[in-house]
Order: sequence, then structure tokens, then C-alpha cells
Amino acid sequence: MRILVVTSSKAAANSFRPETEIFCGLAKAGHQVTVMTRTSPEQVSTYVEAGVTVIDGEPKKKVCIESIKKIRTELSKYNYDIVYATNSKAIPNAGFACIGFKAKLVVYRGTTGGLYRHDPSAYLTILHPRVNGVVCVSNAVKDDVSLRVWGNNRNVETIYKGHNIEWYQDIQAANLSEFGIKTGDFTAICAVNARPSKGITVMLEAAKELARMNNFHLLLVGKNMDESPYKELIADSGMQERIHLTGYRYDVPELVKACNVLVQPSISGEGLPRAVMESMGIGTPVVITTTGGGKEIIEDGKSGFIVPIKSPKAIALKVQELANKPELAKKMVDINQQKIKGDLSSTATVDNYIRYFQSLIAEDK
Repeated sequence: MRILVVTSSKAAANSFRPETEIFCGLAKAGHQVTVMTRTSPEQVSTYVEAGVTVIDGEPKKKVCIESIKKIRTELSKYNYDIVYATNSKAIPNAGFACIGFKAKLVVYRGTTGGLYRHDPSAYLTILHPRVNGVVCVSNAVKDDVSLRVWGNNRNVETIYKGHNIEWYQDIQAANLSEFGIKTGDFTAICAVNARPSKGITVMLEAAKELARMNNFHLLLVGKNMDESPYKELIADSGMQERIHLTGYRYDVPELVKACNVLVQPSISGEGLPRAVMESMGIGTPVVITTTGGGKEIIEDGKSGFIVPIKSPKAIALKVQELANKPELAKKMVDINQQKIKGDLSSTATVDNYIRYFQSLIAEDK
């Protein structure tokens, strides 16, 4: 197959690594892959080493004439089988560019909710009439998208964005003493940018329940944690000195490695949180909510804990249970790392992409 990917790489290295691995894996499997993006010299080197061609051309807005022309120029040069667009700026530009070409246009969807047939903007992305297929990051996303698309819902497919256990073997735990956290303290981490859907208010209510654990600390990693209503809840938590706001950090994996549990208190909108997958590979137990696709890869009570949304008491109870049962935490880590080596590996993801792309191409034969 010849595959053109239109994507974005503007983020911390660990955040786009699973996606990079997909494109490199496709090339290593013998397919001709070209990635149109804006990227760092380090990532370009990774692509080139894997046999991926890189074109500088990340779309900067949802409808960009320059980007459309650049994509069409590339499609005119080569007989592409697949065009794969991965975000809200890449999809509409790829959609318009693909008009008149035979390549199958596949788009990526990573969140639940926010997709409606009555919303005109949806017809620039997932509902664009030129779209032939949708890759969803979880079954929760697939179910949501399948309700919204028109005639091609049979081409809506779940492919988990796998990880590679080797990425995490050399990660060194961060030194948490910069936050006043001592060896022997029990630390939970939430690694998200604060938005209502991420449930940080729920986590801070849970912190009130956990305040009586004198050695309990909470690390909040991400943007906008120091705004209302979070700062008021922190002040009212009873453990204000043990809640630490780090802001945006590039060393999130190292921080997760240093903590005892990752909590994902989301109340809506999740597809399959990258932080949960990273924690599984790193070796940090997780407590997640029922929203989105996390519950598809975590087995409650065995490989992690799954709690109802908007339930601070449930979160607090499970955090306490992990603090009291280190042997259970160890078993959860072992199970999750085996999953990352197996069904949730980047190798399995590449195999699934190949099968899916080939099935779309076969429709015309």
C-alpha cells in the first residue's frame, strides 16, 4: 500500500510517540508511507530511519488553501491507496484535497461526544462526505461515532493505540522532594489539563476524604489547575499543603513512575486516555472512571480499579485500598505490563491498521 498521513506532531515527545510508531511500523512492514506534518529533527530522524518520507506541511487552520494544494500535489505525483488524517485541522483539508482522487480517506477519532448531525462543523471533519472510514481509539468512541455517521458506519473501526513496553524500561522515577514529598509517602497523580470534563473537582473532593491519611499527597500535573474552582477546593481540602500544582511538565512519565497511583477522575468525553496506557507500561496502578474506553482495557479489581463518575468517595476508597494492599498493586502492575506486551502493543496496532486499510481498498475490487 501507498499511504499518505496528514497529522500534527506539536506536543511533548511521549504524547505523539504511539502515533509515530504506527507510521514507522507500517513502513517497516513494507508499505510506502509519507507523513505530511511539522516535526522536530529528532522525529524526522526516527521516520527516515524507518523508511518514512516526511513532507513539511502541517495544516495550520481547518480550511487552508495552501495545505489543500500541497496534499493534491502529492496525490497527483503518486497513486496513493490511503490518505489518513488524524486531527480537526488535517481532516477537512484532506477531505477537500481528496476530491477527484481514488484514494480512500480515513480519519481518526479519539473522543466521545461533541459529534452531531445538526452541527455544520461536523461535515468538515468526521461527517465530511469524502470520508471513507473512521478509526476510533476505543469501542466507546466507535459506538458514539456509529450513531452519527450516515451510510458508512460499517467502516467505523476500533483500533487501540498501542504502546511499546521498551519505551518505559529506562524511565527513572522523578525526585518528588521538590514538592516536599518524602520516601514512604503515598502519592496520587492526575495528569491532565484542567477542563470540566476531566473531573479535577471530583478528585479534589476525594482529597478531602483522604486528608486523614497523614502521608498522602496529590500531584496535579497540567495547565489551569490554579484557577477557580480548583483553588477554592484545594483551600477547603484539609490538606492544602499536600496538594501540589506542577503546571505543564515535559517529564510526566518520570512523575508517574515516582507516584503510587494514577487517578483519572474524568466525567465525560474520554476516548482512551494516554496517561492510563502510559501508567500501564510504566508500572503505576490506576483508578479510572466508567466514562470512555478505559474500562475496556482495565479489569476492575484485577488490573486496576474502575469507579462511577462523579464519586469522590469511591475514588478515595480505592486509593486507600491500594495504600493498604501493596501486594495487590504489584499484581495489577504485572497484569498491565503483560497487556502492553500483547494485545495493547504497538505491533498489534500496526497489524490492525494494515488489516483495516486493506479491507477498505478491497471494497473496490
